[in-house]
Amino acid sequence: MPHIIHDECISCGACAPECPTEAISEGSSQYVIDPDKCIDCGVCAGVCPVEAPKPE
Repeated sequence: MPHIIHDECISCGACAPECPTEAISEGSSQYVIDPDKCIDCGVCAGVCPVEAPKPE
């Protein structure tokens, strides 16, 4: 089950460089995760200061 970034996202960008599959990109109002690339490793959730990435 891929992670998704919820509304708590503050667009700090901490998650994107940590993603091993480059599934995270900057969206129009917050960062987004491409579900086709996400391998559900949880690294993004571990570095997020507001716990925005969560399993879908």
